[in-house]
Amino acid sequence: MMSKFFFSCLIFITLGVKAQSYNSNRIALTNFLVRMYNNAPFEGVRAVEDYNHAYLISVIALDKTKYKSERVFYRVASVKAMAQASQYFNGSNITQEMIIHTSEKSDGSSDSEIIEHIQENSVGYVKELEQLTNFMRNDGMQVFIFMTKLDL
Repeated sequence: MMSKFFFSCLIFITLGVKAQSYNSNRIALTNFLVRMYNNAPFEGVRAVEDYNHAYLISVIALDKTKYKSERVFYRVASVKAMAQASQYFNGSNITQEMIIHTSEKSDGSSDSEIIEHIQENSVGYVKELEQLTNFMRNDGMQVFIFMTKLDL
């Protein structure tokens, strides 16, 4: 009877230690990424490594006032982060079109207008992109950091 109790306690302690280790590693990674962002703000994707793992992070900054509900705000952040990660993993096709309109005035001078159209397409899907953290920047923008583990 005593051995079953001891064995059960040992299992719970082991699971508790593992859970605390994962949580402390995640908190350390989050703090590192927030410090990195505050030191040199950026948006887009980056690959970062800790001692044992490599991660792809996707950073988005959004203005909360442009969205009518919190649910829409968080969904837009998630979709933009997945789009950035997909472009990183799968590449993208960029097309550019430039149109120059030139007209001559009555005084002999010319007037020109340049219209430039750039379009980017990417096809792919990124699974397991999770929100690591979000925080408010000094200018009022909300910064989201999403991540996925990379296979080495």
